Amino acid sequence: MGIDNKSSKIIEGPAVAVDAVLFTIHKEQLKVLLMKLNQGPYQGKWALPGGLVQIDESLDEAAKRVLFQKANIGDIHLEQLYSFGDPKRDVRGRSVSVAYFALVPNPRNFELKTLYNNEIAWQDVNNLPPMAFDHKEIIEYAQKRLEAKIEYTNIAYSLLPKEFTLTDLQKVYEVILGREVDKRNFRKRILSLGLVEETGKTIKGEPHRPAKLYRFSERELKFI
Repeated sequence: MGIDNKSSKIIEGPAVAVDAVLFTIHKEQLKVLLMKLNQGPYQGKWALPGGLVQIDESLDEAAKRVLFQKANIGDIHLEQLYSFGDPKRDVRGRSVSVAYFALVPNPRNFELKTLYNNEIAWQDVNNLPPMAFDHKEIIEYAQKRLEAKIEYTNIAYSLLPKEFTLTDLQKVYEVILGREVDKRNFRKRILSLGLVEETGKTIKGEPHRPAKLYRFSERELKFI
């Protein structure tokens, strides 16, 4: 609720929630972190980690709080994605969700656990389980945003370790775009943009041909 500036009348409004879309790549699949709900009208369905915004916290603070409480994940950069406010998005009542999204390089780096005793797991975005609320729509929107951003930013750094081969980088692009890319043209473009630089190291690659290791020139979001 809030105060109407014209009349000082208390106004009832929709509940405000935050939901977090976390993507990672595992076994050459784009995955999203989901929780299985164990009570309420959506019992048995899966949902993004999320919750209502408390009266004394900002949207960013709420997103970080619910992500830590519901998935034990903290200290990651969350980007505000979009607001979802279909009047029928939640059968329990009128609500608006402000969605956030983030990329994590290795799901094994996180010990997933929740304060709410829900099942929690990384799920393939192309084979989602039955979803609660409008969370399937939110995931699809986030996936489209990621597909766009990988074309005009260096956002792929968020999904890779500090050192990687160009083949590793190409696979990230192919998984996100959902299609194969031409190897020669891809490498030519990436190197010409100055997104990556050689480390001077190699690892065993193709027979009799060690693969060079690269790193991103900058490990923060950059437009290209």
